[in-house]
Amino acid sequence: MQKIIITQKRIISEINVILLLTVSFFILFGFPNPSFSQAFIQDSTGIDIYGDFRFRFEQDWNSETSTGNERDDRARARVRGRIGIKIRPNKVFEFEARLRSGNKNSQQSPHVTIADFSNNSTGKKDVIFDKYNFKLNRNNFWLWGGRNELPIWKQNELLWDDDATIMGGALGFRNFFLGKNGNLSFNTGYALLPDGMIEDSGEIEFAQFVYSRNVNDATLFAAAGGLLAMQGEDNAVTNLLSGNDSRDYVIWIGNLQLNTKKSAIPLSLGFDFFYNSKSYSDSDLVGTPTGTDNDDTEGYVFQIRLGNLKKKGNWLIGYSFADIEALAVNASYAQDDWMRWGSATQTRASDFKGHEIRVGTVLPLKWKMLLRLYSVESKNNPEDGNRLRIDFNRKF
Repeated sequence: MQKIIITQKRIISEINVILLLTVSFFILFGFPNPSFSQAFIQDSTGIDIYGDFRFRFEQDWNSETSTGNERDDRARARVRGRIGIKIRPNKVFEFEARLRSGNKNSQQSPHVTIADFSNNSTGKKDVIFDKYNFKLNRNNFWLWGGRNELPIWKQNELLWDDDATIMGGALGFRNFFLGKNGNLSFNTGYALLPDGMIEDSGEIEFAQFVYSRNVNDATLFAAAGGLLAMQGEDNAVTNLLSGNDSRDYVIWIGNLQLNTKKSAIPLSLGFDFFYNSKSYSDSDLVGTPTGTDNDDTEGYVFQIRLGNLKKKGNWLIGYSFADIEALAVNASYAQDDWMRWGSATQTRASDFKGHEIRVGTVLPLKWKMLLRLYSVESKNNPEDGNRLRIDFNRKF
């Protein structure tokens, strides 16, 4: 294992400059013709080079620490770059690898701070492999092994951050038809939990059923139920906070989503519920926010979205309310959007309630702008804060 880690670190150091120059070239001189990659997607064979770039402005204000002391307001500019390749030798197999920017000690964020207007440190600027896997697709069956995203259906990142990739394997079945316009899917798997982007700490087992009802290719209703079981590992952590290196979680998940039919202004309503059924002793609470109880194990999210961001000129308006108790989710793998709690590389994304307002639009040249405003407060201590993010995103 040590040889593998050393080899990966050497690869990382050698490709830093190459990747950053490549991403800069695409930004300055344009992106590949979409028809190039689309042809391979349609044929299900060939090579697909893909990626994305993000420029972000972020402002944090009126924030307090867990002890009630005021944090200095903070404004900064950040970027994210990712580039990947998919190789499909035939219609059954696929091989994928992807590089991302960010700090190698963070499994939650691929962003790099390029300017801090409050004179804080801008942090490390690493380039890391966050995906390397093989996939098999055969009729309604799929399977993959390697490092990849957690393959569960979800409406947001309040339970699991998209950037937290896992090392293991998963399989599933999809599109089992249940009556007119209904289908059922199932997925399950086992993987190692990331501790930053190089090490691992603990294990995860997961399973989920998803039912959807469709009319004219539009999903009217979706419901999902599943389980994430995580086992910690003593004395293995180098980055994780809040005792998440050794603590176990057994999180039951329920999701509901209602949508209008295809229309000029699509409407989507969503609800998520999380319940951690693991029993904890007082010693298990070491590292959690002050005041955390053994039964702080529930969380829920309500969201509404109006519109979409599929083509130029589209608009999206949304609102979310979240109430996540300290042990309802594993805070080391949940979203890092809503608050600045934690360290430079780790967000403690639980023990809060708050609001998100988002407004987005599709700009010329397929750039997308998304503005998000957050206001949160801790459930167990004085910690709170407000955050504004403006993202400009471009896929290629």
